[in-house]
Amino acid sequence: MKSILVTGAYGGIGLATVKHLLSLGYEVYALDLKETEKLDHCHFYQIDIRKQETIQKAFDEINQDNIRFDAIIHLSGIYDLNSLVEMSEEDFVRSYDINLFGVFRINKTFLPLLNKKGKIIITTSELATVDPLPFTGIYGITKTALDKYAYSLRMELQLLDYQVVVLRPGAIDTGLLNVSVKRLNDFKESTTLYKNNATKFDQIVNSVESRKIPPEKLAKKIGKIVEKKKSRFVYKINRNSLLKLLNVLPNRFQTWIIKKILTK
Repeated sequence: MKSILVTGAYGGIGLATVKHLLSLGYEVYALDLKETEKLDHCHFYQIDIRKQETIQKAFDEINQDNIRFDAIIHLSGIYDLNSLVEMSEEDFVRSYDINLFGVFRINKTFLPLLNKKGKIIITTSELATVDPLPFTGIYGITKTALDKYAYSLRMELQLLDYQVVVLRPGAIDTGLLNVSVKRLNDFKESTTLYKNNATKFDQIVNSVESRKIPPEKLAKKIGKIVEKKKSRFVYKINRNSLLKLLNVLPNRFQTWIIKKILTK
C-alpha cells in the first residue's frame, strides 16, 4: 500500500494536499496539533513540531505497524510580520523553531521509515531566494535558512538514494494570508518606530495577496511531484512578478525604491 507522511496536515494547504493524495490512492499519516476533519484512510497523530517527545511518540506508534513511506511532505509553518528591532526574542526563536527546526526534527526522526528512492518534499517560499521586504524579515530569514537546509539535505541524502524536493510557492489562499493581515494590523498597533511606514506597507501586502491561488492548485502540484519517478530539486508556483522585478535591480536601487514607497 502506498503511504505518505504529511506535517501541517490540517492547515489550508495541508488539508487540500491530504485530500488530493487520498484521491490518488495513498494512505495518509497526518501530523498536526489537532484534527479538524475525519477522513477515510487518513491516520491522525497529534504532535507539536517544537517538541521532540511528541514527534517521537508518533514515530513509535507508526513504527509499531511497520509502515513505510513513499514520501514525507512538510507543510507545517508559521508566518510572522514584525520589526526585527522590536519583536520579542521569544517570537524570533519561535519562527525558527517551527519553520526550520521542526523540519529538521521530523526528517531526523522519520527517515528510517522512508522507502529507498522515497522523497522528502519541503515547502519554503518564493521569499526564500529574494531580498526580504521590510517587516517580513523573520519569515524570509527562516525560509531562506530552510531552503539552504533542503539543498544541503539533498546533497547528503542522494548518497543514500533518497530525493529531496523544494517547493517555493507564492501567495496561496489559505489561513496563512489571514494571519499576515492580522499580524500587520497587530504590528501597526504595537510599533513605536514605524507607525507611518507600517500603514504604507499595506500597499505591498495587498499587491502580493491579490495574486493568490487556491490551495488545491498547489496540492495537485505536490501530487505530480510525488508520482514523478525523478523530480527536480525546485518547483515554483505563483511567483509574484513585482517581487521578481524588484530583485532584478541592484540592492541600492531596491532599498531606495522601498524607502520612497514607505516614507512618501
